[in-house]
Amino acid sequence: METFFKIFAVVFTLLFGYAIVVQFNDPDALKWVLIYLTAAVASVLFLLKKLKSSIYFLLTIFFLVLFFVYWPETYEGVQLDHGMKTVNIEEGRESLGSLIAAVVMLVYGLRTRFLNKSKV
Repeated sequence: METFFKIFAVVFTLLFGYAIVVQFNDPDALKWVLIYLTAAVASVLFLLKKLKSSIYFLLTIFFLVLFFVYWPETYEGVQLDHGMKTVNIEEGRESLGSLIAAVVMLVYGLRTRFLNKSKV
């Protein structure tokens, strides 16, 4: 089971890193680079077992707040073809990216909590 979580964390470190790279044409690129950098660093720290579960739970809340804040007024999908067609599509992408990060942080938090309780 430990191997699964290591692979999971490596995959999401790479995915969050990719999300950072593709922000170059985003109107608010710096903000989203920092947000995805936070998720990528949390993934690396999960691999290194350096954070407490409470930090992952706080990050889960942070990313869930972003999910709700950026949910578009009218959901038009996340069309992955060339570029951003509308603001609603851009906000849909940002919102769903935040939801993915929230779920990943929740997995990290639960796994960290489970490991710490089993050592008692």
